[in-house]
Amino acid sequence: MRSVPGAGSGGSASAETSTIHRVRRVLAIRPFRRLWGVTYLCSVADWLNLLALTALSTKLLTNYTAQNFAFVGVVLTNLLPGLLFAPIGGLLADRFDRRKVMIVCDFLRCGFLLSIAIVGAPWWLFVANFLVGCCSIMWIPSKDAAVPNLLRRPDQVETANQLGLVMTYGLAVITAAGANALILGANTTFHLFQGATADLYIAKIVVVINGLLYLTSGILIATRIPELSLRDVHKLPDQKVKNADEEKFGLGEMVRDGLRFIKSTPLVRGLLIGAFGAFAAGGAVVASAKPYSSSLLAGDAAFNLLVLAVFLGLATGMALAPKLARRLPHDRLFGISIVVAGLSLVIIALSPHLAISVVAVALTGFCAGIAFLTGVTIIGSRVEDAIRGRVNAIYQSMLKIVLFGSTIVTPALIGLVRPHQINVWGSPVTIDGTRPVMIGGGLLAVLLGVIAYRQMDDRRSEKILTDLRNALRRAPRRVNGFLIALEGTTAINTASQAARLSRWLGTGTRPVVLAADPALDERRFRSLLSDASLTGARAQALVAAAVRAELVEREIQPALDAGSVVVMERFVDSPLARLCAVAGLDADELEGLADWATGKLRPDLTVLLDAEPGQHDKKPPASVNDQWRMQHLLAEMAAADPDRYVVVDADGTDDEVAARVRTAVLAVFVGRLSGLAPSEPAEQPVLDHSTHAVATADVVEGAVAEAELAPAQEVSEVDAK
Repeated sequence: MRSVPGAGSGGSASAETSTIHRVRRVLAIRPFRRLWGVTYLCSVADWLNLLALTALSTKLLTNYTAQNFAFVGVVLTNLLPGLLFAPIGGLLADRFDRRKVMIVCDFLRCGFLLSIAIVGAPWWLFVANFLVGCCSIMWIPSKDAAVPNLLRRPDQVETANQLGLVMTYGLAVITAAGANALILGANTTFHLFQGATADLYIAKIVVVINGLLYLTSGILIATRIPELSLRDVHKLPDQKVKNADEEKFGLGEMVRDGLRFIKSTPLVRGLLIGAFGAFAAGGAVVASAKPYSSSLLAGDAAFNLLVLAVFLGLATGMALAPKLARRLPHDRLFGISIVVAGLSLVIIALSPHLAISVVAVALTGFCAGIAFLTGVTIIGSRVEDAIRGRVNAIYQSMLKIVLFGSTIVTPALIGLVRPHQINVWGSPVTIDGTRPVMIGGGLLAVLLGVIAYRQMDDRRSEKILTDLRNALRRAPRRVNGFLIALEGTTAINTASQAARLSRWLGTGTRPVVLAADPALDERRFRSLLSDASLTGARAQALVAAAVRAELVEREIQPALDAGSVVVMERFVDSPLARLCAVAGLDADELEGLADWATGKLRPDLTVLLDAEPGQHDKKPPASVNDQWRMQHLLAEMAAADPDRYVVVDADGTDDEVAARVRTAVLAVFVGRLSGLAPSEPAEQPVLDHSTHAVATADVVEGAVAEAELAPAQEVSEVDAK
């Protein structure tokens, strides 16, 4: 069998699945698809609200100075609720029915916007916009906390978050800007309103349309998405927080409970620490972008180019984050992205030329996009449902508070340094306060990113450099678990040896799962074939692939994701060898079928039980010939990938073979994976570690040598028989 790239690291059943396929599988879930449409309506209304209220405020205000502050007033009154009341939204999401919270908030937003058009007073516009912002800050945590409960599997949270961000900051922005331009252009073209008050009427119409969008959202949630009320669909092991409905918590107790959870959970604590550093650095970049572009002496075009670079990097980071997360765990990816963003910010501060600055700014945006999406994914997939709303609210409020604060403080810090010019490589560069501020922000992000990484990382037994090397090699990663497969011909009792190995490994510190191949259950397998009247070899191969696909999705992959050691008999190699040797099917076609069925999941270690055919049972000559061919194919597989195979002599009693298997497994994993194997075997005394390593090395070298010589020898023996 050909070596599969990255096979040693395993990967989820969908590790190599295309982005389009992942998106289709998530959008195939009807409740999520409807919520995605509702998110689109509300996001369009949010962006259109910013444009419409800014236009309306300038029409209602007559003072020129006040008109200049109209945009700032609209933005601040919309952001202020997030700075003041964001945690309350999380409390409501965890204490009450999230669907009802969203419905009430949508109806209130509709009412407040319609009242702006009706009242027509400047002061009420800002008050009502503040109230709309309060409703939005209550709506968002309920929506974000409900999303994981609409999905079929926790690993779909990342794709769902991607779709939400694309909708909120991509399609909705384009739609809102286009709709606003279309409405304004329609009046210019068709002269629906004339006179001095025409623009005022148009602005009120846009505000009314916004209100109707929120009303539509509330009606859809009330009538079409009852699943938003679900809770604890994907329960996490060892939950620390009980549902507020069960405990009848008050709001004060829920606040204290949330703080206790954050304090006692390194994952969430590290997430918030890292987010603080990332958002502070982001605020420093935003606030100093304009004066920094001037210091490069490249004109106003430099500012536009830097803005374009950071947003392109941000979008690219969000798009590629899931692929990187298949090679690096989310907890490590989050901390590393913040550290790299901080280092790139330091490079921006030291850059003497626009070209270097553009590349570094794009890298900063790229890392920021990865960090933001990864943080939201961690909350959605690894935080308990009972407290997810509060953690989401804190995360979102921290984003706004830190960005708002750093945006205000940064200009004051920049003003402390008087600008002066220096020559770098013959090019004039202006040194002002933007560069020290960026250096400080970058170093802060690096420091907090390292702290976040140390808090969140739960894979201390594996070095970070190993993960980074695998990521650069484009190798998919295994989250925490390890898969060990026992392979052999049909004459070898792999089931007994798999059970013995799993019992022995069970005395270690890691949980162990014994996965039995359903195709080896003769009654079940024969029932599948007979019920479907399948007699052809290809049909039987498809059935075997189907039962393996079910086993991977139902048992093996969840156990691996939970960090367990999975012991599996006859995972892929033995069935492939049997179908090739007995049925004469093409090996490449079967390998492609197996890759598709298992998502290219491959064992971290394959133990090949090698025994002379015909010694274990009495079979007719034809059956023995098939076993010789199977053994020959299995030996070729082991020779093609010796790093992941260990060949064990299967001649002898079951106890003797079990002792050899334990020796081989312990020698392979000792010093690499703490807690995988026990220090002392449970059933049979074995040799010391140094003897294990030497013995196993001899076995492997002998197996490879035999496999290289096997073809001619075995073919001649088969012909002789």
